[in-house]
Amino acid sequence: MEKPLTRNFAVAPLSLAEYEKRGGYEGLRKALKMPPKELQRLVIEANLLGRGGAGFPAGKKWSFVSMDKDSHPKFMAVNADEMEPGSFKDRVLMEGDANLVVEGAIISSYAVEADVAYMFIRWGYNLSVERVEKAIAQAYEKNYLGKNIMGSGYSLEMYIHTSAGRYMCGEEASLINALEGKRALPRAKPPYSVACGLWGRPTVVNNVETVANIPHIIVNGPEWFRKLSLTAEGGTKIYGMSGKVKRPGFWELPMGTTIGEVLQEHAGGMSDGLKFCGLLPGGASTSFLTEEHLNVKMDFASMAKTGSGLGTGTMTVLDDKTCPVGMLNNLESFFARSSCGWCTPCREGLPWVANILESMEKGTGKPGDIELLEEHTFLLGSGHTFCALAPCAMNPLRSALKYFRNDFERHITEHRCPWK
Repeated sequence: MEKPLTRNFAVAPLSLAEYEKRGGYEGLRKALKMPPKELQRLVIEANLLGRGGAGFPAGKKWSFVSMDKDSHPKFMAVNADEMEPGSFKDRVLMEGDANLVVEGAIISSYAVEADVAYMFIRWGYNLSVERVEKAIAQAYEKNYLGKNIMGSGYSLEMYIHTSAGRYMCGEEASLINALEGKRALPRAKPPYSVACGLWGRPTVVNNVETVANIPHIIVNGPEWFRKLSLTAEGGTKIYGMSGKVKRPGFWELPMGTTIGEVLQEHAGGMSDGLKFCGLLPGGASTSFLTEEHLNVKMDFASMAKTGSGLGTGTMTVLDDKTCPVGMLNNLESFFARSSCGWCTPCREGLPWVANILESMEKGTGKPGDIELLEEHTFLLGSGHTFCALAPCAMNPLRSALKYFRNDFERHITEHRCPWK
C-alpha cells in the first residue's frame, strides 16, 4: 500500500535537496499555478477530514475564509501542541519529515491567501522544533517562503511558536490567545476564528497531520487520495498504540483499518500473560471500547456509531492486570490540572472527580461515590461548560463506569485497590 505521509521515514531526516529529489515541493509548484479557490475545491473533493480529532472537512473550513482584498492580513496556524495523553502522531511527522509538514503549511496558507503562518509546537518537542526550524530556513533559501514565492506574486512569512505547555493550548481559540501572548483561555463562539481569529483577523487552524496530506493531494489528485482509504473518508491515517502490547508504536494505514487489525497484526497482540480488556481509541478524551468493538473500522463515522470517537487515532490499551480505576484516576487528575479555570463546572468539578477516584484507589471510597461520579458525567457534560475540555474528560469516565463498573464497586466494598 502507498504510505505518502511516512514514505521518507526510512531515510529521514532528509535535507531539502534530498526531499526535492523525492518529489518534494512539486505540490507547491503545482498549487501556485492554480487559483486558491481551485485548491479548496480539490481538498473538498478529496474528503480530507481534519486529523486533529474533530474530523471537520479541511477544504470546507478553508472555504469559510473571506477572500476579499480588505480581509488581509490573514493567518494560518498549524497546531502541533499535541498535549493529549497517549498521542504522538504529530511529533513523529515533524521529526520524520519536517519538509513535508512545512510544504503542506505553505500550500494551505496559499489556499486561504494567508499572509503569515505560525507553527505552534509543544514545549517539550525539542527535536521537532529543531527539524521544523531547519526546514523553514531552507525553504526561505529556495524562495519557497518569503516575498513573491517563485515569482508567483504570493508572499508568506512563517514562524515557530513554542508553546508554554498547557493542554488548553490545543483548543483552537486558546491557541490563538496564546499566540497573542495572552492566557490560553477559550473564546465565545461565534465569531469563529476563520472570521475573527488572531488579532481579530481571519485565521485558519489546521493540525500537523492534516497539512501533511495536502502536497500529495495536489500532486496526485482527489480521486487518488480517496482510493487510499477503505471507507468514504479519504486518505491514510497514522494510527498509534501504547500500553502492554508486544510492539507499541505507530503505523500509516488506510483510513478505516479495524481496531483488531492494528492490535493483532501491527502491535503484535497483548504482551505475554495479559488479556485485552479495552482501549481508548483516540487519546485520553475518547470513550473506552472493548473486545466487542475490535472489528469496528477506525474512521470518524464508524467510531461515532460506537459512542466513542476516532480522535487522534492513537490508542491506549487496558489489560487485565492494570486497574481501570487507577487508570481513570491518572487521566482525570491530568484533566483537573489542565483546566484553565474559566468556568465553574470544569474548575471545581474535575478536581472533585479526581479526588473521588483517588479515595477509591486508597481504599477510602464510600457508598454513593459511584453515583456521584455518574452525576458528574452529566453536570460536566456537553452544553454545561464553556469549552469541550470537561465534557471530553467525562468520556473515558462515563464509559469506564459502563464497562468496568464491577471494578469500581470492588474498590468500595473491599476498601482497597484489588490490583495492589
